[in-house]
Amino acid sequence: MKFELKGSDKGSKARAGVLHTDHGIIETPIFMPVGTAGSVKAVHQRELRDDIAAQIILGNTYHLYLRPGLDIIQQAGGIHKFNGWEFPILTDSGGYQVYSLSGVRKIKEEGVTFQSHIDGSKHFFSPETAIDIQRTIGADIIMAFDECTPYPCDYTYAKNSMDMTHRWLERCCNRFDNTSSHYGYEQTLFPIVQGSTYNDLRKQSAETIASFERDGNAIGGLSVGEPAEMMYEMTDKVCAILPTDKPRYLMGVGTPENILECIALGIDMFDCVMPTRNARNGMIFTTEGIMNMRNEKWKDDFNPIDTSLGGHVSTQYSRAYLRHLIVSKEILGAQIASIHNLTFYLWLVTEARNQILQGNFVDWKNDMVKKVTTRL
Repeated sequence: MKFELKGSDKGSKARAGVLHTDHGIIETPIFMPVGTAGSVKAVHQRELRDDIAAQIILGNTYHLYLRPGLDIIQQAGGIHKFNGWEFPILTDSGGYQVYSLSGVRKIKEEGVTFQSHIDGSKHFFSPETAIDIQRTIGADIIMAFDECTPYPCDYTYAKNSMDMTHRWLERCCNRFDNTSSHYGYEQTLFPIVQGSTYNDLRKQSAETIASFERDGNAIGGLSVGEPAEMMYEMTDKVCAILPTDKPRYLMGVGTPENILECIALGIDMFDCVMPTRNARNGMIFTTEGIMNMRNEKWKDDFNPIDTSLGGHVSTQYSRAYLRHLIVSKEILGAQIASIHNLTFYLWLVTEARNQILQGNFVDWKNDMVKKVTTRL
């Protein structure tokens, strides 16, 4: 994997780059649609490629390990052949999902024992098994196994957790470096910065993660309930330490405003379930603001969803029709809304890239933040 910087913004730390993988290039900044179980909910792969213009999608180790299971994925020839997505894929190590199962898991130095949310069966993830599982799944970019601390989190717990994450990272790297891809193409491993919302811990973790000199680096443990300004403070501190010649991935973020502000701080890669989850509940993101399609005001609005955005879904269907589908709980409503919201998110990061390369990012970003936070 290779990362090239193509330009930077004079008024901020925003960058435009190109990430090369064996399944294609990724132009950054980029948003990765979340396909937890190998599928972005309500969206075909062709729509991801042709309508949304996604360049990379995200899958989850925990969910794919439980269902369909590693044997099925391996028999298929890896995740790309199993789900029909021919472009880059990133897998989360499962650390966040284990974190969310706080009532049914036990964390020890060796790893984590947890119960399946499907049938209650017991399973064990260690740094080594997390790497082995991701080797079998076959994503282009795989994540180190870490512990995601909750918010709020006391200092002692945050430090102990961070130290264990660093020890786990060394084990992940050893396992990764002593194994190879099952399917004949290159995989790469990203470590994850932790440290909760403590400045000194974030600094220490960023320095430790940078010292491993992997192909890219991630920032975890944010967007877990802390105020947005605190997230920006931690992100800024970490980006000042992580190497400039490697991509930086802020995990699980976020709203359009979050993405724009964090691009300005030097983040290159994002993922979040928000565009598809909110779409299924009738929240639509547009170039002029946010629409709640359950509101009566859209009942007789026959204008397209968003003509400025382009794309056949956003221009073909009216707001009134989409509202009708959402209120009627028609599956097509969830499909249209999901495709539209993902199209908007990919448009947002693509336009941010264009503005960075043109030298206009800060003014454009400030104007867009006002628009994307407006309730229509």
